[in-house]
Amino acid sequence: MYSKVISGVVTGVEGTLIQVEADISDGLPMFSMVGYLSSCVKEAGERVRTALKNSGFCLPPKRITINLSPAAIRKDGTAFDLPIAIGILTSLGVITKEKVNSVLIIGELSLDGHVNPVSGVLPIVHHALKQGITNCIVPMENSNEAALINEMEVIPVSSLNEAVDYLCDIISIEPSYVDIESIINASYENENVDFSEVMGHEILKRGIEIAAAGFHNVLMTGSAGSGKSMIARRIPTILPQLTFEECLDITKIYSIAGLLKKDMPMICQRPFRTPHHTISVHAMAGGGIEPKPGEMSLSHNGVLFLDELPEFSRNVLEVMRQPLEDGEITISRLNGIYRFPSDFMLVAARNPCPCGCYPDMNKCTCTLNQIKRYNDKISKPLLDRIDINVDVRKVEYEELFSDKKGMSSKEMREHVLIAQSIQQKRYKNDNISFNSQLDARLCNKYITLSDSEKDFLRHVFEKNELSARGSYRILKIARTIADIEESERVTEKHLREAVFFRNTEGEVL
Repeated sequence: MYSKVISGVVTGVEGTLIQVEADISDGLPMFSMVGYLSSCVKEAGERVRTALKNSGFCLPPKRITINLSPAAIRKDGTAFDLPIAIGILTSLGVITKEKVNSVLIIGELSLDGHVNPVSGVLPIVHHALKQGITNCIVPMENSNEAALINEMEVIPVSSLNEAVDYLCDIISIEPSYVDIESIINASYENENVDFSEVMGHEILKRGIEIAAAGFHNVLMTGSAGSGKSMIARRIPTILPQLTFEECLDITKIYSIAGLLKKDMPMICQRPFRTPHHTISVHAMAGGGIEPKPGEMSLSHNGVLFLDELPEFSRNVLEVMRQPLEDGEITISRLNGIYRFPSDFMLVAARNPCPCGCYPDMNKCTCTLNQIKRYNDKISKPLLDRIDINVDVRKVEYEELFSDKKGMSSKEMREHVLIAQSIQQKRYKNDNISFNSQLDARLCNKYITLSDSEKDFLRHVFEKNELSARGSYRILKIARTIADIEESERVTEKHLREAVFFRNTEGEVL
């Protein structure tokens, strides 16, 4: 007897529906599985057979054939265990075919029949809804994650017997529900750092505010202990609250990576990732036989903070060049091309020299050649993709213990929200959201300069020997500064401030 059950697999960051076909026929007793399977899926046969036996179901001595269709897509993961078991029981007549029609089934089986959680449930459920499927059966631990898709009726099960009893109408199970609004609000009540705690650093805070308003990349250069990491960790507190669509996109990535917490099924705060400088290329960009997202994708719509930038491997730094331009990572494999979103704000920090004490020559023990080799680890093309460069000075005693409080994260966020609101209205028909995403054509369209402003820009271009990319980045920073000040035009004042924060070599105009 033949039956068919719907399941799914993740390809990149999107789900794909898989038809689990089961056929039981006369012949030599055997259990065979086909359909371009990974070793992990091939092992499902033993898990399913043992789980069925320990759950009280007896398999007849017949030929059992399982096909996972379409065969052209490689199947990986353990999410097919439960649908295979349900397919076999449907072929045996234990469950009627009508009960499994248009029902998505996902889950891993233990040998005793317990249903274990799997990764990647959210993108599969989201894709299934787009295909018209409105009911799904998932592991109990994945139910809140799947319930983020409001239009989907999510049935949580903890064992194979429970799933069978539900499909046979022996028991009823209350569908899972999550209050998305309360989750989002609760996440913002947990912010425990604030820019008001940062004493001094007014120029740096201004640069960070501009970067956040236009989603520009930032490089901070300063001696050890000057406050670079402290500043970086507060950047998410001035970024706008995520929209539901952004939350969903980020949560999909974390679901695929298996990083979702049971008590927090949705990522509602902008990611802040801080990989160690010993990270590998694959861990940064993503990869594997079946590619999984790396740190750049896990930072999507958030901040990727690289402390001690020159200590990172040259290959790791160079792999970021294309994603910084395109906002996505493309990984090619023999069986397909995988695309992972990676539209993040790069925040990097470095010491001015290997010992971290320069320019204090009383403490610095580095030679000029050592300092040059240290900073040459970062290539010019990568530096060219970083919009804002700020020197971080040590705070003076009077500033550190002053009673005067600096601008709070709330006040800075208000400036950022004003600027980003202007950008979203301006670019609503251009498929971009921030000034940092402007290309040459859009720069010429939205940034008009007078003759005196063009002369100033020409002077900067010639004196600093800027590249074309560097020139346009000055214009984009100036456009963001003008938006913060709610100015329709970019003036020479805005250009001068943009040049100050863009300057990679420390020249003073």
